[in-house]
Amino acid sequence: MTRAAAEFDVMVAGGGPAGICAAVQAAGAGARTLLVEKTGSLGGTTVNAGVDIPGLFHAWGRQVIAGVGWDLVRRTVEATDPASMPDFTQDVGGEHWRHQVRVDRTIFAALADQTVRDAGATLLLHGMIAAAAPAGGGWEVTLCLKEGLANFRASVLIDCTGDANVFAVAGLARERNVELQPATLVCQADGYDPSGLDYDAINRAIASAVASGRLLRSDFGWGSDPARWWLRGKGGSRIHVVGVDGSTSAGRTEAEVQGRAVLLRLFRFFREQPGLGGFRYRWTAAECGIRESWTIVGREKVTREDYVGGRVWPDALCYSYYPIDIHTGGGTGLDLCRIPRGIVPTIPRGAMVPPGDARIVAAGRCICADRAALSAARAQASCMAMGQAAGAIAALAVRAGCGVADVPIADARDLLRAHGAIVPAGA
Repeated sequence: MTRAAAEFDVMVAGGGPAGICAAVQAAGAGARTLLVEKTGSLGGTTVNAGVDIPGLFHAWGRQVIAGVGWDLVRRTVEATDPASMPDFTQDVGGEHWRHQVRVDRTIFAALADQTVRDAGATLLLHGMIAAAAPAGGGWEVTLCLKEGLANFRASVLIDCTGDANVFAVAGLARERNVELQPATLVCQADGYDPSGLDYDAINRAIASAVASGRLLRSDFGWGSDPARWWLRGKGGSRIHVVGVDGSTSAGRTEAEVQGRAVLLRLFRFFREQPGLGGFRYRWTAAECGIRESWTIVGREKVTREDYVGGRVWPDALCYSYYPIDIHTGGGTGLDLCRIPRGIVPTIPRGAMVPPGDARIVAAGRCICADRAALSAARAQASCMAMGQAAGAIAALAVRAGCGVADVPIADARDLLRAHGAIVPAGA
């Protein structure tokens, strides 16, 4: 990249569900936008962590999240398996998972590349923000690239790293819980017939292996009947990797190593059980999915009560819809609290921006929220909605030469509607 091309209006860090939508919205609004992603593929949790069921876009028989993210999901399904799209008019009661939309990871990532570039944004893979300092009403940013360190300028930064890494290097406040939720390394097992297994016998073998220390009970996630739970589902997201912090390189290293250690333990154990001699892994994700790490200290904090009560914030920019979903740190439990019928929570700008005049905004898993609210708002559709909202206020801040917290909310909502997003009613 030439030195002349190193100056941007908006720089987005993190190319997951939030970052893709932030970059597309900012560029679509006319801002010179750079999207920086640390891996070789856009898609984040959807692609690299294998959680290929982004949701939830619908609540109580109506669509509550649309725009850039929904369009990308819809086009992926239409290109691969149109018949798989759920019937969103159906009342699924407490079975929220029935309205998840499964996407082909390869096609999703390819369409994400295309969508970002078609919007006019510059895409830079295999890069990370190493430093950021305020300068001249914007930011001086150092990126760590394969060829070394490189200096960039940006008027507004959007942190979609999931761990508030940009806020950290910029010296802005973050917070975290002492005990973090476990991670998960998604896999797909094969080589056996689930209908022909003696699950009671396998459960007894599991109990013995856990007692001897050969297995951890958290290896089987939160299911109360581990053999049936894991083997009938052929793995999936049914393992927990406990005691890891995904916000640092050392922490991520430990998460990846421990995740593969779990899979190796299970592989060796299952192969010894009757009917599982051919057990194998057909596919494993490239990296662990991280549920919780750092969040920003924002102007507003979304609480469990705000979320479950469906508070409509005065500066609400998008909806979020997913049940409270806290995986216990010990790795064997789940605190699931469903949203009361008719309620659709909202996300305020205040939870996405820090106090003061800093020209930076967060979107996705690192917004300012308590543990319960964030366990729901971290769902992929919600991250997409937040990302698009962040891109809108960033582009408008550049246009007006003001901070992201000073953009008139009405202008942000108008821009979002113009690009297909759904803005909370009554906001």
